[in-house]
Amino acid sequence: MIVMQLNQITKFFGADLILSNIKLEVHNRDRIAIVGRNGAGKSTLLKIMAGELSYDDGEIYMPKDVTIGYLAQNTGLESNLSIWDEMEKVFAHIKKIEKELRMLEEKMGDPDLIQDQKAYEQLLKEYDEKQNLFKSKDGFQYEAKIKQVLNGLQFQEYDFDTPIHTLSGGQKTRLALGKLLLSRPDILILDEPTNHLDIETLGWLEQHLQSYDGAVVIVSHDRYFLDKTVNIVYEIAFQKSRKYKGNYTDYLRQKAKDYERDLKLYEQQQAEIKRLEEFIQKNIARDSTSKMAQSRRKQLEKMEKMDKPTLDNQSARFSFEIERQSGNDVLKIRDLAFQYDPSDGFIFENVDIDISRQDRVAIVGPNGIGKSTLLKTIIGQLEPAMGQIQYGTNVQIGYYDQEQTNLSANKTVLNELWDDYPNLPEKEIRTILGNFLFSGDDVLKPVSALSGGEKARLILAKLMLQKANFLIMDEPTNHLDLDSKEVLESALIDFPGTLLFVSHDRYFINRIADRVVELSGHKTNVYLGDYDYYIEKKQEEKEIQELNKPKATTKVSDHPEPAKDYHQFKQEKRELRKLQRRIEQLENQIDILEKQIAQCDQKMTDPEIINDYETLKKINEEKEDCQEKLDELMHEWAELQERLDE
Repeated sequence: MIVMQLNQITKFFGADLILSNIKLEVHNRDRIAIVGRNGAGKSTLLKIMAGELSYDDGEIYMPKDVTIGYLAQNTGLESNLSIWDEMEKVFAHIKKIEKELRMLEEKMGDPDLIQDQKAYEQLLKEYDEKQNLFKSKDGFQYEAKIKQVLNGLQFQEYDFDTPIHTLSGGQKTRLALGKLLLSRPDILILDEPTNHLDIETLGWLEQHLQSYDGAVVIVSHDRYFLDKTVNIVYEIAFQKSRKYKGNYTDYLRQKAKDYERDLKLYEQQQAEIKRLEEFIQKNIARDSTSKMAQSRRKQLEKMEKMDKPTLDNQSARFSFEIERQSGNDVLKIRDLAFQYDPSDGFIFENVDIDISRQDRVAIVGPNGIGKSTLLKTIIGQLEPAMGQIQYGTNVQIGYYDQEQTNLSANKTVLNELWDDYPNLPEKEIRTILGNFLFSGDDVLKPVSALSGGEKARLILAKLMLQKANFLIMDEPTNHLDLDSKEVLESALIDFPGTLLFVSHDRYFINRIADRVVELSGHKTNVYLGDYDYYIEKKQEEKEIQELNKPKATTKVSDHPEPAKDYHQFKQEKRELRKLQRRIEQLENQIDILEKQIAQCDQKMTDPEIINDYETLKKINEEKEDCQEKLDELMHEWAELQERLDE
């Protein structure tokens, strides 16, 4: 079922054309990514879809009862309420029914009313209807849903009575996302929802969106996230849209094939045009061949000319070179710890890292664990509380700061680079900036007027000119569009030096890292592989811990029971998966029955059949049958849920 359709949408900002003749369809359960370069109009398109922004031409079709939830980029939840109270507002309609049920229960306890049998029966009927409505609206589960979303967004350590206005901007953004997920609109429109999320939370969000009942439309620069969540990609390029089926990787593959095919067809047509033109030119003046030449001319005039296929290929072009090689040992860290205040606990401690020449090491861990602080300690910006940091011979460090603090706001782009390398001629500086997409008057812009992506490219230009043999990078893909990320990855893959970096970009880690260091606060764990290998090993460790966990026992003993037999453990895992699958089946069946009951209720209020006793009777019988099945399924679901909890 189509829940939204955009036909020939056009949008201008002043005289600038932003979007032209955009066609896009959203079906129920679609998972759509909108991709394109920074400035292509992706966020503008989302705002138009969400009704936040007008459009100049075209039309949008949407059924009247379709609901939309929109999360703008970096939008925090502003509220004076507590975390719990704000989330509970989503379920105000359920709480109202719950309050009415409590009032009816009080009336049912009135001794005078019990004496009036007719009034009491009417009250019981009203109570039964309200309770069924409460159940159909998931009234018994809304608190569990709130807890599930808050836990998934890493608020499990917080007191839910915490006022929202006391939280950080990133925390408010996560809460805005959480509230939107709880409201469950028919179309969920998300602009960069992965900002401010650590790797663990990203994994939870991916699973949540995969099982989401409605349609999801996403703009994101997180390619791993897009690969996990979407099944349709719309590319916005040259103000137009183009649809691709599959995830982000499928889109890249298909786009390359389409370009090669279109270019081949264009070249074939150009060869045909050239052949016809030459024939016409040679034969138009001869009496014997003039008629044939005129026929070819008509053929040429009727031919629908193809435009030469173009790629949106304005990508930065650069590579990282080094002045000289370092020794084989690049960095040794032993028992490193850091704290901002001696009266507070350590931000991190017991950090041990060994890095050799040409290693590519990724540091991962949850938000707030101290990853950026560790990098600043390694480069000497911060003083460690204890431990040793030892560099090898000939090590030259180049540092990429995600906070972009090493740029001067009052300088122009040209002077920002030229002041650091005054011996280079202006032409060479301009050429380098051109490779990073600063052309013409762009180089005279003040740094303060640059976007986050432009500042990131300027820092990379400065880093390239350093020719350092040991790059230490803090979230280097932040602010970069998808194409710029690909270019940076290619440059780092060919980099002949050593690399240590912090990143939440799992796609980037997979392409670059040959080792992952997990920072957990009290120690470091090293995994010899990329991100997928790290996740695989973490899962194995978790299963081994479960395997070695002593069984619960009622025997009085000082010694725990021995670890479970491996085959028994595997059998229990199979049983657990079987239980989870049955619960999912029940939840789907319950959802269908609840919708059928709601449809019956809606039919019974139809004015056309309000006096048709036979039809009403059939609808009521259908509803009672559904209700009976629903009660049975709910009973089974509750029993299985208890078993799962055990």
